[in-house]
Amino acid sequence: AKRLERKENSNKGGSFEDMIAYVDADGNLTDTPPDPTQKVEVEVEDIEIAIPKKEDREEEEIITDTEGKVSFFDHSKGFGFIIGKTTGEKYFVHVSGLIDDIDENDKVSFELEQGMKGLNCVRVKKI
Repeated sequence: AKRLERKENSNKGGSFEDMIAYVDADGNLTDTPPDPTQKVEVEVEDIEIAIPKKEDREEEEIITDTEGKVSFFDHSKGFGFIIGKTTGEKYFVHVSGLIDDIDENDKVSFELEQGMKGLNCVRVKKI
């Protein structure tokens, strides 16, 4: 009985138009074809397949925080966070980047370097 029901309800042998799916302007699948008046022409030269070379990319904004306040530091684990004075951003600091010993609420000067997960404070000194 189940086999007969599946056979009767199967799409096998359906028309080609029933099997086509379209993508709308928002990227969702739909069964209605797109409106031809909404079609946008794209030049072949404008399509980039690879990542742009470093010299072709726009320069990233340089962050100029050099001073801040220690918001958290765990001596047993050897890491913490510093809040930048000018931007208010929170930066990661590891014990390996310290010049002086620091505690919470200390005012410090530091330099920023790109780490694996974001900007890290290095060469951290008390002010």
